[in-house]
Amino acid sequence: QVQLEESGGGLVQPGGSLRLSCVGSGSIVSINVMGWYRQAPGKERELVATFTRGGNSNYADSVKGRFTISRDNAKNTVYLQMNSLKPDDTAVYYCYAHGVWEPGAYYGLDYWGKGTLVTVSS
Repeated sequence: QVQLEESGGGLVQPGGSLRLSCVGSGSIVSINVMGWYRQAPGKERELVATFTRGGNSNYADSVKGRFTISRDNAKNTVYLQMNSLKPDDTAVYYCYAHGVWEPGAYYGLDYWGKGTLVTVSS
């Protein structure tokens, strides 16, 4: 069974920084895409950033220039460096893995982490 575990959330003042980490564990051969989504209170879950195995990244317009996603394929780990945080960034941040290939599988599966809360407030 594959699991994704996030860490690094917390309370930060506006303008501050946080770094989120997500580690995939279990029997993993490879992961096509790893990324982050977030869900603010009363809102739908939205894409924050993704990073493909080949090194391509994609960001939501609202975080471009402030957030940086990176990935360590060998460790099945994805990071999200968040700078210049705003109160609107307050949300539960979920790690996402698309196309997770397990030994002997005929296709890749998708997994979600349980989420980590980021609160931006003075």
